[in-house]
Amino acid sequence: MSYVEVPGAKVPIRMWADPASVEDVAMRQLRNVATLPWIKGLAVMPDVHFGKGATVGSVIAMHGAVCPAAVGVDIGCGMSAVKTSLTANDLPGDLSRLRSSIEQAIPVGRGMHDDAVEPDGLYGFRAPGWDDFWGRFDGVADAVKFRQERATKQMGTLGSGNHFIEFCLDEAGSVWLMLHSGSRNIGKELADFHIGQAQKLPHNQDLIDRDLAVFIADTPEMAAYRNDLFWAQEYAKHNRAIMMALFQNVVRKEFKKAKVTFEPVISCHHNYVAEERYEGMDLLVTRKGAIRAGSGDFGIIPGSMGTSSYIVKGLGNEKSFNSASHGAGRKMSRNAAKRRFSTRDLEDQTRGVECRKDSGVVDEIPAAYKPIEKVIEQQRDLVEVVAKLKQIVCVKG
Repeated sequence: MSYVEVPGAKVPIRMWADPASVEDVAMRQLRNVATLPWIKGLAVMPDVHFGKGATVGSVIAMHGAVCPAAVGVDIGCGMSAVKTSLTANDLPGDLSRLRSSIEQAIPVGRGMHDDAVEPDGLYGFRAPGWDDFWGRFDGVADAVKFRQERATKQMGTLGSGNHFIEFCLDEAGSVWLMLHSGSRNIGKELADFHIGQAQKLPHNQDLIDRDLAVFIADTPEMAAYRNDLFWAQEYAKHNRAIMMALFQNVVRKEFKKAKVTFEPVISCHHNYVAEERYEGMDLLVTRKGAIRAGSGDFGIIPGSMGTSSYIVKGLGNEKSFNSASHGAGRKMSRNAAKRRFSTRDLEDQTRGVECRKDSGVVDEIPAAYKPIEKVIEQQRDLVEVVAKLKQIVCVKG
């Protein structure tokens, strides 16, 4: 489909979703965002759903301002994926050992490594700018300085919620490794701190929603937020890179005889801010639950723990600010999913996948998400599909 344009106060709301299918609270959030004085454009992805301040699945382009709550508390959250030389014929009938090996190598939930992971100790791994990155920790907000040791030990860890590590097959039978995570606790604490700072500023007192509080260009508060925002986005990128290196090492050990090789890793943020130029104007583009889909950009659009995921290539549609969806998108809140579904439902919907099937992950049941195939179909003018993947192992926190 192409987009549908819905009137907004300051800018039209371009929707790659049927407005009638979007819940009322999410439509209200979109209209609220369209009232911001600094906004220059708003694009809505087919996975759109209610979020904090701004909907998940929205792309907010502003001039001289940024809204920290619209970025979200998991700054830099995103995906990584890599194609391997393994095929379905190389795999054992029982994948439980592989799942256990992944869980032993990569802490999940609130877990962390006993000692900070040193990139130089990972097989064939390079982390350009690593020392400079950690050197810049001295420049982040004083409010989170005491978290440095925790942040170093959480580097290379998964987290919980909708984060996952998956071992997948594409339609040709090739094995892919895929994972989803962000900036862990340090990103959340930086976000919470700056959202609180923004809400105190005088220019935000009359906004329609206090969660839409912004920082304005050329102010100390904006400079401080940009510094911490971009540092946290880099943390998330390093976090995924180290996890992927650990994951690759597990696969090398588990399939020694196959002498596994890996293609270049695809990686993309989907909760972040980028400085981009549109129609001759320098804008701060916030993608909250959206990936960059510039012409030729590779991206990853996952489904859920029992459905397909897609490797895509961007078509460079400037009407969407070169963006596409970040996943299937929830159609049901976590609490609603827990009330409606049982562990037996989860077992049924994840049949054939080596994964947790207990009450702790019922809120991640596939039926709580929109149908991924429809979400992909709704953005055929934003991305082209490169590969369709189906997980056979899924690790969650």
